Amino acid sequence: MNDNVEVTHNAEKRRYELRVEGELASIAEYASNERVLVFDHTETSGNFRGRGLARRLVETALDDVRKRDLKVVPSCWFVAGFIQDHPEYQDLVAHLAQKEEGPGL
Repeated sequence: MNDNVEVTHNAEKRRYELRVEGELASIAEYASNERVLVFDHTETSGNFRGRGLARRLVETALDDVRKRDLKVVPSCWFVAGFIQDHPEYQDLVAHLAQKEEGPGL
């Protein structure tokens, strides 16, 4: 791809943004606490679809998460699928503790 592509982290809007030639093309939104980003929505504008931009966006976002020593919860189907297909990112998935319940609870 010869496009001028830039991915940035927009902390104020709690999302990663991918721009092509300066135009917003794709976003990956998240909710967060101190150490975990819950990716809950990824979207690519219609005229930019089918070019692999969301994949580039998620890969760059996950690389940034790793650099920041954070974990992720991939509640967005696209992010979950990307992580499943790329085992090198599976260590970033937060393993949430589940409350153990005994008999009768």
